[in-house]
Amino acid sequence: MANSALLVMDVQRDIVALADDGSGYLPRLRGAIDGARAAGISVIYVVMGLRPGDPEVSPRSKVMANIVRAGLFTEGAPGTEIHDEVAPQQGDVVVTKRRGSAFSGSDLDLVLRARDIDSLVLTGIATSAVVLSTLWHAVDLDFGLTVLADACLDTDPEVHRMLTEKLFPQWADVVTVEDWLRAVAPQ
Repeated sequence: MANSALLVMDVQRDIVALADDGSGYLPRLRGAIDGARAAGISVIYVVMGLRPGDPEVSPRSKVMANIVRAGLFTEGAPGTEIHDEVAPQQGDVVVTKRRGSAFSGSDLDLVLRARDIDSLVLTGIATSAVVLSTLWHAVDLDFGLTVLADACLDTDPEVHRMLTEKLFPQWADVVTVEDWLRAVAPQ
């Protein structure tokens, strides 16, 4: 597991406020983060951040235009900060992305190569956005992949279920936080 990293993606205040369904998502995610640290697995946070004035947003991008209209992800805005319940600690890396995938417009690939990381454990909000986009990008880059199904969240539970039960298993190991923690726990 030394060549693995846990990616905590888009768990930002505004996104948690929109998506949290009261199912205990943040405590489960916190457990995965704490377990990764205990096992010596790197924890890397990925956040969406747009510069004031949105110079990286094309009017041709429907998704990005909707994000701007909703007032989400402006760098420095309180809602763009990582949620307090899962906040980074000293030594954790925070990567800022400009699009859906954790790799798009970020230096994530550089950080992973510098740490010789070849396997990723994916978590985050939303399953149908950052998790899906990052998974497909990581597949093309030949990373080993694990998705922690109950440490991913989507505003549409049926879409989340379909992705984690039907689509993601074609490219990744899909497990629960509890099962993953048992597998990575220090002996």
